Amino acid sequence: MTTLQNSIHGTDSSVAVIIPSKPTPLTVTYKDLKSECLSFQRKLAAIGITNRSAVSIATVNSYEFIVSFLAASWQRGIAAPLNPAYKQEEFEFYIDDIKSAVVLVPKGAYQADAPSVKAARKFNAAIAECYWDDAKKEVALDVKELGQLKGKSKEGVLQPQPDDVALVLHTSGTTSRPKVVPLTHRNLTRTMRNIQSTYQLTAQDRTMLVMPLFHVHGLLCALLAPLYSGGSMIVPTKFSASDFWHEFVTYKANWYTAVPTIHQILLKNPAPSPLPKIRFIRSCSSPLSPTVFTQLEEKFKAPVLEAYAMTEAAHQMTSNPLPPSKRKPGTVGIGQGVEVKILNDAGDEVPQGSEGEICIRGENVTKGYLNNPAANESSFTKGGFFRTGDQGKLDEDGYVTITGRIKELINKGGEKISPIELDNVLTRHPSVSEAVSFAIPDDLYGQGIGVAIVLKSGAKLDQNELKAWVNEKLAKFKVPKKVYFTEIMPKTATGKIQRRIVAETMQNQETPKAKL
Repeated sequence: MTTLQNSIHGTDSSVAVIIPSKPTPLTVTYKDLKSECLSFQRKLAAIGITNRSAVSIATVNSYEFIVSFLAASWQRGIAAPLNPAYKQEEFEFYIDDIKSAVVLVPKGAYQADAPSVKAARKFNAAIAECYWDDAKKEVALDVKELGQLKGKSKEGVLQPQPDDVALVLHTSGTTSRPKVVPLTHRNLTRTMRNIQSTYQLTAQDRTMLVMPLFHVHGLLCALLAPLYSGGSMIVPTKFSASDFWHEFVTYKANWYTAVPTIHQILLKNPAPSPLPKIRFIRSCSSPLSPTVFTQLEEKFKAPVLEAYAMTEAAHQMTSNPLPPSKRKPGTVGIGQGVEVKILNDAGDEVPQGSEGEICIRGENVTKGYLNNPAANESSFTKGGFFRTGDQGKLDEDGYVTITGRIKELINKGGEKISPIELDNVLTRHPSVSEAVSFAIPDDLYGQGIGVAIVLKSGAKLDQNELKAWVNEKLAKFKVPKKVYFTEIMPKTATGKIQRRIVAETMQNQETPKAKL
């Protein structure tokens, strides 16, 4: 039977989780973790959590997050992690959308009447503070309001089934309303196996977990895959560039996975001396420029493996493999436990090397969005492949190159321009720290090219210089029409750059501002 409950493979005495804290870290063995999850599962059962009950978790990365997430899924409930930094209106949307039975909040949130608490109360969800009780040495479930669970009978301790929904997450679609992605135990455990196989993870491996656990990147690759392989993880509450290497070295990590933004931050900071032995560095969730790829490998003396993932696929779909196999900068590697095909609009395969929509099929892929028949109709091909919405191509070795989001391609008078290609070229300029390209209105061509630029500290550059530089690198039709200089690039909570929001923000400025 394939469930999260029977996919935790560490030996009883081996370390599963380390929570850095002063003066002493919290070190948890596999025996302790399983025992704590079972104990918390009983607590959830006691308040009436049962099959299909939605358990919203609004806490930071922590031991209590890990325990409550696993325990909810063991109890046949649906774990629904939420960004703890949301505002009340955002909490209200997600709590209402999935009809949360209970909302788990940090210690002190109830007395402070935090946004998550107000939102839970509005929809009559139970409210419980969830935290590590150091005196009792347990994860507390301190129920403050029973809400809709009031009067419910105590449930028994349940056994999860492979096709139970274990996790729901929202993903932004082509419409403004986020879509609900249900992921079953079968979906999740398949990805856990795929990731373990891709990176040959063993009980000897320990990762530094820096991605938020309210998204699939951190949840699947940095938490669940290590548990599947019997390995371990270091879990700070959030990513800190100043603490990263100290904790990496102190607690003996040997790999990490992150978005390109975090890699770039680490590149700007001094490397530890001596360098620890890093088995590999994984990059995912956003395109990694070949320049950053090279800089990472040179600075940290470790293979950099770019991967490609989506919430709908329970995270990983493709990845560059470990040495001695080839890793190709600029590609996201080969299919990992999934079928990958490049299809046209009709759902037919295009010739090798031709561009089309990247489509996938596999046991890790959701069967469809919740309560959204229109999205399900358009998201799956006649052959049962999921349409990623990404344009790309396969090379002769089966490596995938993403050329852009189909909805984000810039169509300049019939010329389709990949914003990712432009971003990669622009970030090679010695004065440019970050670059995001997007379509802007153009009376002659329909669409022109706008780019937002963050300069490196102390650098000077004007838009004419940059345009001339691009003109030397790319065809004339790819030269930007407008260059917007900005101090900060808008990003999501996971460090992803939202091209659409960058475009809207920049175009709302009256005129592009050049730094001279």
